[in-house]
Amino acid sequence: MLANENWTMQKQKQKRRRVIVQVGILLIIAFFSINALLTLKTYKPYAEQNVAMSSTLDTGFVALSYFGVARKSEQPLIGIDRLHEHLKALKDQGYVTITQADILAYYQSGKPLPAKALFLMFEDGRRDTAIFSQKILEELNFKGTMLTYPENFKKKDPKFLVPDDLIDLEKTTFWEMGTNGYRLAFINVFDRYDNYLGELDPLKHAKVAPYLSRKYNHYLMDYIRDEYGVPKESYARMRERISYDYEILEDIYAKQLGYVPRLYILMHSNTGSFGNNDRVSAVNEYWINKLFTMNFNREGYSFNKQGSSLYDLTRMQPQAYWHTNHLLMRIKYDINQNVEFVQGDADKHRNWETIKGAAEMMDETIVLTSLPQDRGLLRLKNDKTFRNVSLSVNLKGNRLGMQKIYLRADKDLTHYVAVAIFNNSLYVTEKTGGAEQELYKLDLDSHDGKIPVSIPQDKKAAEMKALEVFARYAPSASQAKIYTERLQEKSGEDAPTVDEGADQYVPVISPHQKGNRNVNLTLKGKDLRVVIDEKEAAAVKVSALNTGLVYLETAWGGWGFSQRNLADDVYDGVFEQLVIMENTGAEQEAVVFDSRRKSFDGMIFKAKQYWNIVLDWFMPRTPFDEQDK
Repeated sequence: MLANENWTMQKQKQKRRRVIVQVGILLIIAFFSINALLTLKTYKPYAEQNVAMSSTLDTGFVALSYFGVARKSEQPLIGIDRLHEHLKALKDQGYVTITQADILAYYQSGKPLPAKALFLMFEDGRRDTAIFSQKILEELNFKGTMLTYPENFKKKDPKFLVPDDLIDLEKTTFWEMGTNGYRLAFINVFDRYDNYLGELDPLKHAKVAPYLSRKYNHYLMDYIRDEYGVPKESYARMRERISYDYEILEDIYAKQLGYVPRLYILMHSNTGSFGNNDRVSAVNEYWINKLFTMNFNREGYSFNKQGSSLYDLTRMQPQAYWHTNHLLMRIKYDINQNVEFVQGDADKHRNWETIKGAAEMMDETIVLTSLPQDRGLLRLKNDKTFRNVSLSVNLKGNRLGMQKIYLRADKDLTHYVAVAIFNNSLYVTEKTGGAEQELYKLDLDSHDGKIPVSIPQDKKAAEMKALEVFARYAPSASQAKIYTERLQEKSGEDAPTVDEGADQYVPVISPHQKGNRNVNLTLKGKDLRVVIDEKEAAAVKVSALNTGLVYLETAWGGWGFSQRNLADDVYDGVFEQLVIMENTGAEQEAVVFDSRRKSFDGMIFKAKQYWNIVLDWFMPRTPFDEQDK
């Protein structure tokens, strides 16, 4: 009995301690949250900052549009820290934000803009965007435009801002309003096997997105068509359907906001007009001219100059995975002007010579950003060359692209041994004066033990997913029953496997698909051993036996399709916890380079990492189904 009482008292003490710790953590979180929500500053327009104006040189303006902001970067939402890094770098370059009124005056009356003018937008009207970006705008004295879909106002979805929120944002002086249109919806949708899916709302689209190809369109951009591409509606019905969206948009904004935002973004962009069909384009053009004073009609490039139309402006949508130099690299080649890239830790940067691209040393990581359609290249500065080397690193650049390590390299890279991960495959190569020779190649899906899927199996999975979605969201019980019966029939169909002789399905790598590989290299004499994720990936004999230098290289992986960024040809190689040692065979090998944090500095860094883990536990982010726009 006494033992039970002691056990009960001990459990109660543990509970009290746990509650005290949790309350303490919650109080800390509450403090930072309240501080984040309070607005104590007022936006000061650039004219009040004594910004140098140029009356003779038209430098135009850069337009950036972020999809949304979250506490941590998770495609497609950019994290607070990454957004701050982006905008702080632009501030340090001398950029100031301009307003919609400034753009109108620039085009309509020729009013000059600051030499470095930035127009900043945040799309889709997400509540977390407003919460997480407010303090950054205040700190940098930046002004942004919040774009919304008025259809979301009536849904009462807490993810999205409502008119009262928008009015409060305007009162802070750091925001003005724009619109993405009445709704986000998709028409004429086909999967990658040309199965016709028809019209999809964002929820259905997100569910089947893994099986879609490029063959779909936005609600306002075309006639609604059948599986043969034949319009299912007359011209009059098409005009009525499209006009309805503009009319209801006008009505909702006028009633609930008091005015219709004058900035519009037509979805999709990059059509060359205002739709994929001339008659559809003419209807959109009529309403755009009637309701709005400016329209961002294109996406992919950031630079706007006079001579363009106010209804054909262009914007760039930075992605959540872009490091700061990625953004600066894109802007540099858009504006064709010099840009100062960020370097990060100066002490670590002095260990490397940047030959191509841009390098940032941050925390325990080297981020090497390539030139557009080209590469980034770093050389480890060292008076001594090495023949035998041990190297370990976490490669965290995205799967679409190349991260490469050169060993035993000479200065002009005519001799070397190299190990690369390129588009999710391992390559071992060497060069001994002639052309680069491939010694070994390994598909890393195979290395991971993934069972290959056949094209018939993938096609069946795509068709089953569509039937599952249509059954779940059917407008009536009778339709749901029909879809469910078809789903059961489809599940019973035979789909030959690769082992049974069917062709393998090889997925297209998305440009924003994350990569994360732990790589260990041991090069001694003629023997090169490669271990990836604690599993041997290669044991190769090499013939390049000279001593040499160490290089890091990155390169873009080709034209990866993304409806949001058709023109992104820059790649960030991410080399985390890079350790290079001279492989002498001694018990204590000589460290050549180590990017890991040490002693007290390392303890602080680890503490911050653990704190983020605690925050993730208390404040898990609601998963967001990406809508590829």
